[in-house]
Amino acid sequence: MGVFALSLYHHCRRNFSFDHHYQSCRTLILQSAFESVRVQRLSHDDSGIVEVHLDRPEAKNAIGKEMLRGLQNIFESINRDASANVVMLSSSVPRVFCAGADLKERKTMNPSETRFFVNSLRSTFSLLEALHVPTIAVIEGAALGGGLEMALSCDLRICGEDAVLGLPETGLAIIPGAGGTQRLSRLVGKSIAKELIFTGRKVGGRDAMISQLLCSCW
Repeated sequence: MGVFALSLYHHCRRNFSFDHHYQSCRTLILQSAFESVRVQRLSHDDSGIVEVHLDRPEAKNAIGKEMLRGLQNIFESINRDASANVVMLSSSVPRVFCAGADLKERKTMNPSETRFFVNSLRSTFSLLEALHVPTIAVIEGAALGGGLEMALSCDLRICGEDAVLGLPETGLAIIPGAGGTQRLSRLVGKSIAKELIFTGRKVGGRDAMISQLLCSCW
């Protein structure tokens, strides 16, 4: 995983020119006050790589309020940091990228809180999509629901053969509310997108690459 992702980074670095004079901005993204999201900046030959690690093992990286605030804070900081060259979004939890929104937490929300959370999720993924540097989702294990929607917000997606991707929330009478219906159809076409959304079918890494959902599978 690391070698392939880093080779993608170095390709991006050769083809994108960024200002490196603002090293004082580095502290903006080295610190994270949110336990469920960690940030690491690589150095030496890999200088300019910002690794964002999802780290909520007790919930399979399900996105709750705290993780969402962390992601938003980190993406905003990266957007202000001129020394960042590329963002790699991955998981610190074995066999899972992100299980989607935290539905247990959502059950405790009233309708107003639910609308606010979904709107915040949508705006955070839009912020990720609009970052001024290339973004790579490194997927190992499950990327479901909001987890897949987050990966779809990145410029590139790579995964291992054990990856499982899908939007299964339709089985719970929930539509993909954080941009999945739009980004998925742009990426794979309306027909495949509708089939995946309507059925909630999950696909493995190889099948996802064939359908152009991924740029590579190792």
